[in-house]
Amino acid sequence: MKDYIITLSLIITAMTTNAQTVITDSEVFATTEQAVGNITFTNSGDLVYSHHPFFAPENRVMIMDAKTKESKPFPNKAWNTPRDTDDNFLSNVLGIRNDKNGIVWMLDMAQRDNVTPKIVGWNTKTNQLERIYYLPKSSVPKESQPNDMVVDTKHGFFIIADEGIGNGGDGSKGAFIIVDMKTGKTRRLLEGTRTTLPENTPTIINGKHLAVNDKDLLVGNDGITADANFEYVYYGPLNGTKIYRIKTLDLVNENLTEVELDSKIDTYSEKPNNGGMSIDTAGNLYLTALETKSVAVVLTKDRSVKTMTKDKNMVWPDGVSYNHVDGYMYVSAAQVNKGAVFNNGTDQSTKPFYIFRFKPLVKGVSFR
Repeated sequence: MKDYIITLSLIITAMTTNAQTVITDSEVFATTEQAVGNITFTNSGDLVYSHHPFFAPENRVMIMDAKTKESKPFPNKAWNTPRDTDDNFLSNVLGIRNDKNGIVWMLDMAQRDNVTPKIVGWNTKTNQLERIYYLPKSSVPKESQPNDMVVDTKHGFFIIADEGIGNGGDGSKGAFIIVDMKTGKTRRLLEGTRTTLPENTPTIINGKHLAVNDKDLLVGNDGITADANFEYVYYGPLNGTKIYRIKTLDLVNENLTEVELDSKIDTYSEKPNNGGMSIDTAGNLYLTALETKSVAVVLTKDRSVKTMTKDKNMVWPDGVSYNHVDGYMYVSAAQVNKGAVFNNGTDQSTKPFYIFRFKPLVKGVSFR
């Protein structure tokens, strides 16, 4: 019996140790004075990042020189300045992606300044506006909160994950928004269905529930990415235990009914409550694990979930993106849980805000 107890103890210890194993260390790349939401990169490797809208920043999007680490408004100050004469400015940006053509696409979910939600593309090669895609009310209802997107230049679509928590929404209207790059046509798909709805898995950080007026905030369709060939889209609600996968051509196929579309969705793996999502060329998925100050990885070989990296200052890791120039994955720490809306009107965030980076298991996928 004694030997059995000793053996069992060793097994439990090994399991616990293995569960806490960190695959790689992260390093602080830079610090900022305001919370960073999502990150993308120019062709030369400079960081373009959104200031998290939960903190009502003066400048919505910034660009940081990768060498000097100096930042300025992106694409310029005028685009970060609200006005009444037109809505050719950035109002409320979180999702931000680059494409292979050097265009940075910014997802403006609006919700303030009385402007229309839109996708703004800025050509970093010519330093001028590429195009604006407006999102009509039919695709962006009151509860909509377009959070992140895949920029699929192969098939010609923006695939947007909508959290469903805008204007007091409870996540029950989480959905996809599909935008045709050629025509600008938009469609809202899979609203409030089994894979876009949040599960009852409250976000708990240091024992405290993420709640508004004592009600758990449950967030729908959130993290999203696509593989290197745009064959599959991977996604899931922020509050949920599963990552789902669907073929891109099925998701954008207008001939499929919602029932037929739902039947083509696979449950891919387990996951923690997560925000951002990225992928490498081997198909390993990187997820910002909000509750544990870490980035998790779902391994392609067995779809198991491991801790990729973590840091005590990685408070609310948000966006995670690959920089094709230096070979690092970058992740922001937005401190969203410390925002005033979750703390009885008092902003508890502390400066500085961090941008970390770490080496992925293999080369990442840049243009998603």
